[in-house]
Amino acid sequence: MSTRHQVHCINKRGNHYDAHERISHIGGVNADGSRWKLPEDEAIKAIEDKKYEFFVSVGGKSVNVIVAKHNERKYLKTESDGYSPDNLLSLPECP
Repeated sequence: MSTRHQVHCINKRGNHYDAHERISHIGGVNADGSRWKLPEDEAIKAIEDKKYEFFVSVGGKSVNVIVAKHNERKYLKTESDGYSPDNLLSLPECP
């Protein structure tokens, strides 16, 4: 059974404010206050293996992070929520 984790921040491969740059890491805060951070490929594998589920909080709602594919390359994105198309990309930079 997978455990659910909120994503609070991301790192991108280049300029954080460039929407075309790929996410390199996602991160968050554990219940004990410690920080966690995973490379994108490990997060994708964890989702596919049903080890972890990830979500972001947008406007008081939880939106799931899913694995998508573009040009045969897997990447992370959020499910369509009718609110914002860039829920992950708009998160702050992880320390």
